[in-house]
Amino acid sequence: MSSYSSITKAFKSDDVKKKVTVEEAEKAVETLIAWIGDDPKREGLLETPKRVIKSFNEHFAGYKENPSEILSKTFKEIQGYDDIVVLKKIDFESHCEHHMLPIIGNASIGYLPNKSIVGISKLARIVNTFAKRLQTQEIMTSQIINAIHDNLNPIGVGVVIEADHHCMKTRGVHKKNSLMLTSQFKGSFLTDEKLRNRFLDFIKN
Repeated sequence: MSSYSSITKAFKSDDVKKKVTVEEAEKAVETLIAWIGDDPKREGLLETPKRVIKSFNEHFAGYKENPSEILSKTFKEIQGYDDIVVLKKIDFESHCEHHMLPIIGNASIGYLPNKSIVGISKLARIVNTFAKRLQTQEIMTSQIINAIHDNLNPIGVGVVIEADHHCMKTRGVHKKNSLMLTSQFKGSFLTDEKLRNRFLDFIKN
């Protein structure tokens, strides 16, 4: 079982979430407000726990998504198309698993079809699925490429991600101009330098 498959299987179950009620989650936010030194009972903060939990449901919606289901519908009528398919600059918002601070960036995906293609919106949904979880950029890059490789069985696939990490910008070392780049390649994108460079040129221009 691939690493992405095992993670998907683990997150498909809501058992862990069911052990924590909405009320308990809101109480935890209230506790944090008190811990930082403010009064959770003052007017401006009374509804904050509810708002935070509502936003968490949006920020971390990826735990409810199954990548295999997203990529299950493919199209075989491609009329002889045998070149790379590239979707670049797919915006995403994520949160780092170390500090729960935002990771804001974009992902570019390219693959060489193996007799079938997938709708391009599904590639964007795959990015969202893994972005809407607590993440590191390195792991997210691997999860995206493994999901595409394992479900579409393409001849080759490549993923490049660039992102701002607020754990670098707003705390710690405070490097506001830092930008992190990660990439991973499989199949012909890994073995064929010319093909890989074509993909990199496509997403650069």
